[in-house]
Amino acid sequence: MNREPENAVWRDLTDPRRAEYLDDLEEGLKEPEFDNVQIPEKFGPVKEIIDDHKIKRYAFEMDDYLPWAMCNKENPFGKKRIAHATLITNDIVQLFTLAYRGSQVIGLHTELEMWFKHPAEIDEVVELEGAYTESYVKRGQGYVVLDAKVTGNGGKEIVKYRGVEILKTCPGKVAGRAAAQPEKRITGEIPDGSVHIDAITPDTRKGDVVGPLKKTITAEQAAVFSRMGEFVVNIHNNLERAREGNLRIPIVQGAQLFCTFGELMTKIFGPAFFENGWIKAKFISPVKVFEPFEAEGIVTEIKENEDGSRYYGLDIWVRRSSDQRLAVVGWAGCTVPPEGRVDC
Repeated sequence: MNREPENAVWRDLTDPRRAEYLDDLEEGLKEPEFDNVQIPEKFGPVKEIIDDHKIKRYAFEMDDYLPWAMCNKENPFGKKRIAHATLITNDIVQLFTLAYRGSQVIGLHTELEMWFKHPAEIDEVVELEGAYTESYVKRGQGYVVLDAKVTGNGGKEIVKYRGVEILKTCPGKVAGRAAAQPEKRITGEIPDGSVHIDAITPDTRKGDVVGPLKKTITAEQAAVFSRMGEFVVNIHNNLERAREGNLRIPIVQGAQLFCTFGELMTKIFGPAFFENGWIKAKFISPVKVFEPFEAEGIVTEIKENEDGSRYYGLDIWVRRSSDQRLAVVGWAGCTVPPEGRVDC
């Protein structure tokens, strides 16, 4: 018997309670084949609620228990708890699965860029919408470009997004080969004599190093991040599907690695990052579940603004601890107001 779930707004793109009355949760959706892509192709708008469960679940996925998100106490944005800056990243990445069968996707993210405008608050209903705006073939692989945005109460802009992905491929064969090459070479090398800092302050100088933020994403964390709770099956949450993609073990989703940059930038910039932050990342080598890695960065630009604020730019990277190979490279930036940062 078909019936709708009781609540109109669920915390994710899809409501898994539909499994009680639907045999195929992806019935009517397209196969994720490059030839099925339309340009432009719109996804959404769809609404989600930033509830207590969604925030706590993300904290587990990332092992990131940001006090402003977890505690009912006043923060720089008011008395309500706020979501982590990158909490909704994968929801945006997965917008295309509103039209395509998500459990048939064996793809590979190559690039992800986000601009942060406002924090989302606990119990806020946010709206996501996006579109495939470009598609092209490179080295025999079909790439798609997704542009998207998330808005909150009163139409406030929370984040903007742009991502590039190979829609369907064999990750075990192309990972590290088909990824886009960065326009500026990032080596992850730290010059002798560099100063490691915990936060961006007026005393910060070019060449100062932030991090390392040490992480190990377990299979459980990767599975939950990659929509196991919505009954979506993919190379990040299922061993059999990973091996279909020529992988011995599931790999951490690129978006999840990206979120470690969000944690690092929140630590060093404080509240300014939620309103003036930017991250761009390119994925060049996979990270397996249970494989330790480190996120790190170096300050490359400091610019004084007329209003007394300062813009700080960084080169950032994720390095696999096992072989010291770079897995993700990128750039980040944030404008810090004259009064400086506030500790998290």
